[in-house]
Order: sequence, then structure tokens, then C-alpha cells
Amino acid sequence: MARKDVDVPSEDVVEGDGAVRRSPFARIALFIRQVIAELKKVVTPTRKELLSYTGVVLVFVVIMMALVSLLDLVFGTGVGYVFGNGPTGS
Repeated sequence: MARKDVDVPSEDVVEGDGAVRRSPFARIALFIRQVIAELKKVVTPTRKELLSYTGVVLVFVVIMMALVSLLDLVFGTGVGYVFGNGPTGS
């Protein structure tokens, strides 16, 4: 199975025993080159994918809101009984 050359770090990235100490400006330049190289790998989702991802996130948030609200109601009622006030609510 062939290795991808994209995932193999370049000589600039690898620092070993024989690594040369770079100046702060050279390290900043190397960092910027690495950031640009990583940004070139980013794949922008299509409109259909974006709408699908948005729908999944919204459904997840609604489910989590319902779960937290239910737990709040259960624990609030439990605390009301423990401290003798009965179920709290209006």
C-alpha cells in the first residue's frame, strides 16, 4: 500500500539531533508556510452538505435542550420534596 506524500512532514518540519537552530524570524516564516500548507488541504462543503450538517446540529441541540429541561424538572421536583416544599411550580 502506497503512502501519501501529503502526510509526510518535510525536512523543515522534522527536528532531530542534527537540527539547526533557527532565528525567531525563520521560525515565524516556517510557521506561516505550514499554516498555508494546511489551509490548502481544507475542503469546503457543498451547499447540500452544509444544509445537512446544519440540520444535524439543530436536531442535536433540540434533543439536548429537551434532555436538560427534563433533568431540571426531575431534580427540581426532587429537591422540593427533600426540603419539604412539595413539588415546585406555578
